[in-house]
Amino acid sequence: MGEEQWRGALYPARLPTFHRIPAPAALADRVRWFWIPEWNLAPGRVSRQELLPFPALNLVVQPGGVTLSGPATRRSFRDLSGRGWAVGMLLRPAAVPVFAQDPGSLRGVEIPFPAPDLLAQVSAAMAEDDGASRRSAAAAAASGWLEAQVPAPGADAVLANRLEDLIAADPALVRVEQAAEQLGVSVRTVQRLARRHVGVPPLAMIRRYRLQEAVERVRLQPSTPIADIAAELGYADHAHLAAAFREVLGFTPSSYRRSAGGS
Repeated sequence: MGEEQWRGALYPARLPTFHRIPAPAALADRVRWFWIPEWNLAPGRVSRQELLPFPALNLVVQPGGVTLSGPATRRSFRDLSGRGWAVGMLLRPAAVPVFAQDPGSLRGVEIPFPAPDLLAQVSAAMAEDDGASRRSAAAAAASGWLEAQVPAPGADAVLANRLEDLIAADPALVRVEQAAEQLGVSVRTVQRLARRHVGVPPLAMIRRYRLQEAVERVRLQPSTPIADIAAELGYADHAHLAAAFREVLGFTPSSYRRSAGGS
């Protein structure tokens, strides 16, 4: 998966053992990938994992239960301690209505999700000794559960997936009107799709993907002027990119570049 393995992680070098497993082809229209961190920290040590999440919902299995996380509007973090694991599923827009009729009500929220059979199957898989085997088994168990729970998407859900794909793939797409034109639908339809299948407005989706791209370039291209990165991603200038960083992340591109370089 290349650098996409780390997309959304602000400080990849600080991550515990972390893997993203692509969805099987038959399920790729319902889940983007499975993400599996595992950690075993010394007593008293806490590892803070800072993220710029995708504009999407995640279903997460951990030893204590299953939770559903809504789309985050700001930088988020998890503090890890002791020993543990998680198996997360980054849901495609097509799958969202099965789990949340109003995904917008889950913005920035994580709620318990009743799925005892999913918990039991994934926990059994993660009990295997071999790391690669347990992760593969956990992803397979989650895949089987998802395929049984989430029907193949209809036309509207497929269109919602296409909207996500367009925004994710094209850094030059910076306006909702562009997305509507490429999909061959009205702006109002794009807004409805985002509200029903993502839980944030389409412009917020665009801005999140562009900011994720900017974060990645600021970290991976330390010699590229930040003003050039801003221009390439459709920001009016360096100041507008810096404002987006401050609003969502709480720091500037320059300070992030310095801290990420030492991560």
